[in-house]
Amino acid sequence: MEAAIEAQWLQALIDGLQSAQLALLRALHALGIVGDVHGQPAWPWAWRLSGDNLLIELGQARRLAAALAFVAFALLALAVAWAWRRGRWYLLATLPLAAITVPWPDASALRVPATPASFHVPPGLPSAAGVVRGQALYAQHCVQCHGTDGRGQGPQAASLAVWPPNLAGPLLWRRADGDLLWHLQHGLRDTQGRPTMPAFGDRLSDADAWALIDAMKAQAAGEMLRATGQWGRPVRLADAPVQCADGRTRPLSSWRGQRLRLVVAGQGTPPPPEDPRLVTVQVRPGDDPVAEGCVARTPEAWQALALLAGVDSPAGLQFIVDRDGYLRARSSPTRAGWSDDDLLCRSDAPPRSASTTAPADGLGALIARMDAQPVRFVKGGFIH
Repeated sequence: MEAAIEAQWLQALIDGLQSAQLALLRALHALGIVGDVHGQPAWPWAWRLSGDNLLIELGQARRLAAALAFVAFALLALAVAWAWRRGRWYLLATLPLAAITVPWPDASALRVPATPASFHVPPGLPSAAGVVRGQALYAQHCVQCHGTDGRGQGPQAASLAVWPPNLAGPLLWRRADGDLLWHLQHGLRDTQGRPTMPAFGDRLSDADAWALIDAMKAQAAGEMLRATGQWGRPVRLADAPVQCADGRTRPLSSWRGQRLRLVVAGQGTPPPPEDPRLVTVQVRPGDDPVAEGCVARTPEAWQALALLAGVDSPAGLQFIVDRDGYLRARSSPTRAGWSDDDLLCRSDAPPRSASTTAPADGLGALIARMDAQPVRFVKGGFIH
């Protein structure tokens, strides 16, 4: 319980840092003080506040919380002193004394280098078509250095001044999305100013760069699943068009707010029975008519799921997506039913609430844990 409470206040602190900086950027943009870069407001400073180190150095996080509490107290004291003339000087005299006793955090624990795009966000949810397009761009521009699996061991890696980083782990999630966009378009340099990665701004549009980022994250998710048996970071489902038996076409994202089960089946495979706890969508190759239910039939949907699952073909797999659009579980085609072990994006923290009645089946246990331990995103990192 103590660990869960600590995670909650730390998440709130880091989220507050991010929200305050984003609000400042929007205000500066509205006033015309800062302009646009890559279609979004440009961060004007070479550094920003980040929560990455606070996830590791809890002592610095507590110092920051104490410092913010002092600032709130100081502002309140100034407001009271303005209205209370008789005791104004006594009240103001307490502020320097309080400032001396406050354990101020180290600036180095909060400040990290920033780019003009540090607070940029993707223009929309990742899509299966974008992931496949990004996969082709990766093969064209990145594979020679970063390798087919993203581990930084491509044919040209050994000839570079700096060895390429391993993109097959959690690195992409530890970087701000906007910084990834900036580095793709403008390149990277070492501390001496020497280029370590070329700029691709003359070869990639911003839309292509975002698609490439989505593809690299999907590939990293599949590699983490292949290596460790888990998605090491929360992975969003790539959106795709779905055709239903009633003639409607709707995106996968339209079921946001409901639990979703994706069943990847080959041609001629009968649809699975419906389950009232989940919305079931089939993923099939080819263009067979949709006789019942809803089917994602695009090749991109099939290929994106294969990449996310770290397999050559996803045929026979099933996936469960939570109400927020995150992939949480994957079944094995060799097993008859679901179990709690199939939850591959999970938390070791205690659930927010525990039921005294055990679910009657494995799928019920998995859904109960998934609902009790939702993915919680913080900009400085992930606690989930």
